[in-house]
Amino acid sequence: MIRRRTLLACAAAVAGGLGLNVAHAQDDTWPRKQPIKIIVPFAAGGTSDALARLLGERLQEALKQTVIVENRGGAGGMIGSDAAAKSPADGYTIVLGTISSHAIIPAVQKKVPYDALKDFVPVFFIGNVPNVMLVNAQQPIHSVKELIAAAKAKPGSLSFGTAGAGSSQHLSGEKFKLDAGVDITHVPYRGSGPSMQDLIAGQIPMSFDTALVALPQIKTGRIRALAVTSGKRAKALPDVPTLAESGLRGFDVSSWQAFFAPAGTPQPIVTRLHEEFAKMAGQTATAARLQAMGVEYAPMTPAQLGAFQKAEIVKWEKVAKDAKLEL
Repeated sequence: MIRRRTLLACAAAVAGGLGLNVAHAQDDTWPRKQPIKIIVPFAAGGTSDALARLLGERLQEALKQTVIVENRGGAGGMIGSDAAAKSPADGYTIVLGTISSHAIIPAVQKKVPYDALKDFVPVFFIGNVPNVMLVNAQQPIHSVKELIAAAKAKPGSLSFGTAGAGSSQHLSGEKFKLDAGVDITHVPYRGSGPSMQDLIAGQIPMSFDTALVALPQIKTGRIRALAVTSGKRAKALPDVPTLAESGLRGFDVSSWQAFFAPAGTPQPIVTRLHEEFAKMAGQTATAARLQAMGVEYAPMTPAQLGAFQKAEIVKWEKVAKDAKLEL
């Protein structure tokens, strides 16, 4: 009997030891199994693409593992987000979600191929990016007041480009139309890059885009910033007034960017990713790059990001209802 108990105790100890070793080995396999993929649900050249490449590069350095960025643009971010939602929940795929793909579209569109809340787990909130009302530099318009006057003089003659239907830029334009009482036509693109190219070329007279995309072109003089859509002036464009200051009282629309992983991704991996991104944001060099891009970083835990996302969906459901907007 004593011998049997001893053998059982030894077996249990060995099994326990093996269990610990297996668990440890499983922890050690990530992220060494394969490259980590960041899906950007917009075309190259836009805000999401630039942020994904900056933070992806930093993540690669931190984890000593290859990180690739894959652009899957279209449908305001739905195509890429859907691909991410259906990816294996193993920590090797994350998506750079935006106010468009993870709040506005789920709030205003009837048929969305993914559930923005149930199909993803929040990872890291990058920050807010103010949108900017822009015109081609050849346009004889130098203020919001002049643009409203031009739009009212010839209803339907002006058009504005955006990164896509359902994007924060699109909603900025729709809200501007309502508040200013003007008739201007929305021209959706497959991302900020193509929209900006046509604005510079004069194919469209105006657009709404993020400060990150607009800043380099504003500096070259090819485009002109009339106002920012956020409630307060953007740190990257301190001399540009807000739409609220320009006569549209209470106007406040900003884009935001965040990382999400497919639902079911192991919590230790989510925690590790969050910690690594938080470290980057706290580094002087990265923080300076983000600020130069017009990104206003706001620290959030994954739980806080989840609560923020839910509140955003509720907010945009109300805006869509009030504006009778349906994509």
